[in-house]
Amino acid sequence: MLVECVPNFSEGRDAARVAALEAAISSVTGSHVLHRTSDADHNRSVITFAGEAEAVLESAVRATARAAEIIDLNAHRGVHPRLGALDVLPFVPLGDTTLDECVALAHRAGERIWRELHIPVYFYQAAARQPHRTLLEKVRHGQFEGLRELALTDETKRPDLGGPALHPTAGAVIVGARPILIAYNINLATADLSIAKAIARAIRTSNGGLPCVKALGLPLESRRQVQVSMNLTDFNITPPHVVFAEVSRLAAAAGVAVAESELIGLMPRKAVEMGFADALKFPEFSSNSVIENCLANYAKPNSIS
Repeated sequence: MLVECVPNFSEGRDAARVAALEAAISSVTGSHVLHRTSDADHNRSVITFAGEAEAVLESAVRATARAAEIIDLNAHRGVHPRLGALDVLPFVPLGDTTLDECVALAHRAGERIWRELHIPVYFYQAAARQPHRTLLEKVRHGQFEGLRELALTDETKRPDLGGPALHPTAGAVIVGARPILIAYNINLATADLSIAKAIARAIRTSNGGLPCVKALGLPLESRRQVQVSMNLTDFNITPPHVVFAEVSRLAAAAGVAVAESELIGLMPRKAVEMGFADALKFPEFSSNSVIENCLANYAKPNSIS
């Protein structure tokens, strides 16, 4: 059972701390770190790893423990919303693994995090145990500072496991299971945050924009830019090149240029192929047009190396 895990940590400025988090993941035989992204303005790191389910589960628990040891949310500042030292812990099915199997794995991870580390847990997306906690943004609303108070007085804000009080320095972990999503950001050549926020409102699904898009407008003070920060929850419906075209159009209408875009973590090859075919107006293009894809059909790897 092959599983990807994409923990989001509330640390993106101290390289030694981020390395310690990666080392905790890699300390488990069978867990393979695939990618790491850190951002100082967000003060957040995303470490993508994968492997067989039991190894991934153990790495996730060890990473949570290490994050709680070295990250104090009382001293944490960054533009990205957060609730925990290890903020979000999603399990993603790969290969023949099913989403239901990842839901079961997420629940086991949450139970261990509370039982062994005494850090409260909220479950979200496919692993949600309460309907109003399906959406990550609904769970995290109020962040660490707000929820540590509300969880004590409002039953609807209490963790699914543990609590009601949050951990005094590590907050809570939001554990879930979901399909592959693409975390994709577009930076604008302006420091005017109102423009990024207006574009985010225009494109996100909840405001009637593009389907399967979540978006925030955030400041990037170190770069003197602003960012449209996005999660593309189904790239088959709205792939990155479609989002880029729309954000570029809206930015141009506001008199602003796109400075650059960035990928947080990894994305499927198919999304790259979709963008290539669209850019070249190549309707006959398919995955079988790529020589590496054709060659891969002759190999059947059963592990990650």
